[in-house]
Amino acid sequence: MSHNPILLVGGSGIVGRWASRFLREAHPDAPLLIGGRDGEKAANAAGEIGRAEGVTLDMTAGDLGLGEREVSAVAVLFTDERAAALRFAQSRGVPHLSISPGIIELAPEVAAYIHSPSAAPVVLGTEWLVGATMVPTLEFAKAFGRVHDIRIGALLDEKDAFGPAANVDLERQTKTMPAALARRDGAYVWRTGDDAKAKFRAIDGTEMAASALSPNDVVGLATATGAPNVTFNLALGVSSSRRRGGPMSTEIIIELAGEDRDGQPLRTRHAVVHPEGQMPLTGLGVAMLLERLTGLDGQPPPPAGLYFPYQLLDPSAYFTRLADIGGQILTLDAT
Repeated sequence: MSHNPILLVGGSGIVGRWASRFLREAHPDAPLLIGGRDGEKAANAAGEIGRAEGVTLDMTAGDLGLGEREVSAVAVLFTDERAAALRFAQSRGVPHLSISPGIIELAPEVAAYIHSPSAAPVVLGTEWLVGATMVPTLEFAKAFGRVHDIRIGALLDEKDAFGPAANVDLERQTKTMPAALARRDGAYVWRTGDDAKAKFRAIDGTEMAASALSPNDVVGLATATGAPNVTFNLALGVSSSRRRGGPMSTEIIIELAGEDRDGQPLRTRHAVVHPEGQMPLTGLGVAMLLERLTGLDGQPPPPAGLYFPYQLLDPSAYFTRLADIGGQILTLDAT
């Protein structure tokens, strides 16, 4: 296991602070570099975390402004249009994780990996809340002999905390990308216009108006399960907990339909919930991936390769940590 620090690019933002907090709680002695374009902000965040150092990054420089400084892994928590951090990670032979590029923006990362496939692990981390959807869905799918339909409904409360980077990402992926990917009758299709409009039921049964979105969960779930129909819809509004008079939360509704192992029809409906919104779940996924990539979890680091987060996250460990940070998995009425 390397004792070089983990570099969090954009680590002073909301996701970065959550990820750093979880890393620090689980690994008190792990050194962290909190990197950003605003050095003062990075230094302040590092001071809050402890055993961390704030560094000013230059995303136009090949060394990101770090000179010969060694790192053990690089996590990018905002959109890196230049793929500069990935090239830096590959030049140092260390793992790289990014959580921002949408499906239609994957080409630079995939091309960089294809060019240097033996350099280090590259993780395409833009799953919804970095594992909080894929890991539970694949566990629920184990009850099926065959999965026909997967429908994901993500509900963000309008009062949820959005940092500047998260705002830019959500704006880009919901309003400026021309279409959203889905799988329908075994074929990948792009949802546009009225086809991109949808509804789903929140935990309390309220019907939410939603729009199509295509995080990597769409292709990941279709490939991992073989399901011919996979859709992902996002609603922004009032969460079920707030409608009950409580604080806001975030909800992920996971609906599966198909056949059980005896060939009989089977439907399931679950929810993943966190009472503090989307950012703790995202931070947990980032932290656990960095633990896995650097061997902080006590296991040998993975070999060089191109990965989705769900391929690296152990479900049992993930569910334990999810419960530890206040997350819940609920079984809902599927009828």
